[in-house]
Amino acid sequence: MTHPGIAHAAIRAGPASYARPVPVFAVTNVNGPAWDPARGRREQDGWDEHAAYMDALVDDGFVVLGGPIGDADRVLVVVEADDPQEIEARLATDPWHRDGILRIDSIEPWTIWLDGRRSPG
Repeated sequence: MTHPGIAHAAIRAGPASYARPVPVFAVTNVNGPAWDPARGRREQDGWDEHAAYMDALVDDGFVVLGGPIGDADRVLVVVEADDPQEIEARLATDPWHRDGILRIDSIEPWTIWLDGRRSPG
């Protein structure tokens, strides 16, 4: 189905509307060696500390989105960072990364062209 008004607005906006002030990365985390497969994600050791740490990263504007994906053995975290080294450094102090419950599997630059989230205001 064609939506002329939407397509026309996208054409008027042009490529500059896709630019973001800070690069965005898709970070995939996987269960680390200290992960206990007999327990759920929120029952793992240090859940409260990990959750508080991640909430602080959201409050800082570093984490944009995050949560388990697929079969829940992986976690996708979308972050705004200058480079992969910043991501590694910030996640290294997360209690779950530090203690081996999670580990980074991949860090990939992500060019977001579509974003349906509403900005404040």
